[in-house]
Amino acid sequence: MNKDNKLLKIISNETKNSIDKISVVTPSMYASIFSKFASNHDTKIDDEKELSHDLIQQECSALTDLQTKTSKSVQQLSYNTDKAINAIKNSDETLLNEVLNETKELRQEILKLKEAVYRDELTHIYNRKWLHDNMLNNENQFIKDGTLSIIDLNFFKLINDTYGHVVGDKVLIFIANQLSKTQASVIRYGGDEFIIIFKNNINADLAFKKLNELRQKIIHKKLKTGNDSFKISFSIGTYEFEEGDNLSNIIELADKNMYADKIKIKKIVTGI
Repeated sequence: MNKDNKLLKIISNETKNSIDKISVVTPSMYASIFSKFASNHDTKIDDEKELSHDLIQQECSALTDLQTKTSKSVQQLSYNTDKAINAIKNSDETLLNEVLNETKELRQEILKLKEAVYRDELTHIYNRKWLHDNMLNNENQFIKDGTLSIIDLNFFKLINDTYGHVVGDKVLIFIANQLSKTQASVIRYGGDEFIIIFKNNINADLAFKKLNELRQKIIHKKLKTGNDSFKISFSIGTYEFEEGDNLSNIIELADKNMYADKIKIKKIVTGI
């Protein structure tokens, strides 16, 4: 993906994240919000038609590749099933062992396909689809109890503006790797915002404590780019949820706690 397309994708993610809590979004509202984020990145979408064409081609290519792999797996599974039925009918132990080995290989391929669907392209942690398919029902309600923590990077725009989006991407990858040390489910929710889902044996206070300990270690590190170095930090918001709670409501409550934390942390960490 070239630089313009990559930046367009970043702006799109920021726009989608921004409108997530708005119940009704008109085309003009979307355009206005998109333009605001484009302006934040000092980007003019003059070649929108060409950029859109390139992005559609890339997305279609990725989708076609995924469909091809899925189709091959389904065909192989059907073929193995037929072989297994024949082996059972004929009491052919050799053929049954052959089917078993082929099915084990097929299972690995299917697991790889699931990983491709559920992983964020940049950071390789979980994406929104994983969250919706594994934690929520069709009404956007949680299917089990737990604790949700929302993470928002501080001064991330300043990092992008100062060192460029390539460095910004490396920061997102670094943060994703650090958050994964919690051994909880880490999701890139959009832009520089992450969600961590803790099991119900971790309450909101303990989740905050774990993340704050991780944050303190990160704050005292310096990331290097060329001859320069800078610090990164993030703000934390946690909230416990129960089975049947709506995701949007829990995120809104966690968001309030996160912004309260952001005010406090920015008094301590005043820049990069």
